[in-house]
Amino acid sequence: MLDHSCQVQRHALAERKDDLYETPDVAVEALLRVEPLPDPIWECACGPGRIVRVLRAAGHKVFATDLVDYGCEDAESRVDFLMEPHPGFYIGAIVTNPPFKLAGEFAAHALAIGVPKVVMLLRLAFLESERRSAVLDGGKLARVHVFRKRLPMMHRAGWEGRKANNGMAFAWFVWERDHKGPAALHRLSWEA
Repeated sequence: MLDHSCQVQRHALAERKDDLYETPDVAVEALLRVEPLPDPIWECACGPGRIVRVLRAAGHKVFATDLVDYGCEDAESRVDFLMEPHPGFYIGAIVTNPPFKLAGEFAAHALAIGVPKVVMLLRLAFLESERRSAVLDGGKLARVHVFRKRLPMMHRAGWEGRKANNGMAFAWFVWERDHKGPAALHRLSWEA
């Protein structure tokens, strides 16, 4: 059943299954224009690999994992990020579009394992939460890059229904281990 309040169409959690919504390439390309990313990068919810492919095409070394095997090239599957310690090798950044139902947990875990930079594509509504206060108000959130224009629609994997425009605002949230103080807000365009 769709929830039409606030014009956001949300399906029941049971229908969303693993919450796989592939990231448009243009979103990652826009991030690369405004945010320097250290190598190697860990894409810990890689899905079929959209973020991975764009980062690798830009010359980045990317370690890709996911709980489910979606066929991402050179990725490890059956890896539950929320249960993983820091890998036994240096990771410069985590860049991911986590399942939104677990976004707060993904951000908290990424910060807890000590990765220097954590970058997540999240709904702008992520800011509206008491439950996520620790990751939002803890002084490590450095920047929020808000898209000026809604991203192209990210449909759930396997979606066969009507294709629609995106009704949600998204932003790249950037946490830095050594950041102290308030976050800076930037507007970002996904159009070249």
